[in-house]
Amino acid sequence: MNQTPVPPLLFLFDMDEVLVHYDWRVRMEALAAFTGHDFTELRRRWWDCGNEARAEAGHYADGDAYLAAFEDAMGCDVPEAEWARFRGAAMTELPERIEAVRIAAEHGRVGLLTNNGPLAGRWIARWAPSLAQLFGEHLDTTSNFGARKPEPEVFTRALEHHGVPAERTFFADDMPVNVEGARSVGIHAVLVEEHTDLRQAVRAFVAQQREASAVV
Repeated sequence: MNQTPVPPLLFLFDMDEVLVHYDWRVRMEALAAFTGHDFTELRRRWWDCGNEARAEAGHYADGDAYLAAFEDAMGCDVPEAEWARFRGAAMTELPERIEAVRIAAEHGRVGLLTNNGPLAGRWIARWAPSLAQLFGEHLDTTSNFGARKPEPEVFTRALEHHGVPAERTFFADDMPVNVEGARSVGIHAVLVEEHTDLRQAVRAFVAQQREASAVV
């Protein structure tokens, strides 16, 4: 008797405070020095008015459109290399968390799913080389899917992109609201806190899936 093939496993990971530490203060200080705007003014011009959230949801067609809008909001030229340098300097890879991705890659497909716009998508591989080695072409920002976490649409579109059902998918994020968004579509989602052992969480999911497949 032929058995129905078991779908592959998919492991999706957030980036900031999951796989890398992101010190936003470092970035804001660098931007303030470059633009002449203090932190409050920077926030008012770009973040508080929703521009970054719109970027994360795919509002800007590409990185060039994003940068043009950012420069307009700042009221000055911001070369892409400088924008990227400010963001990259605020990021530090977390080796034990990245090891969890290596473990996951032994059991299925791994993909990034980070609330970021298209310009960040151009630079992630250079900001965090270890992620590029593990995720390959799947260094996805939410802007690729036309929605942002915690909207259910971003998760369903990511599942469609990877061709894996929700019940065979693992997701890790440091924001409870994003974890709930993933769970709302049936994904096995884990909240990553300061002392979370992400390697153990990945192994537990793999064991759970093996047990479920054995029962079927």
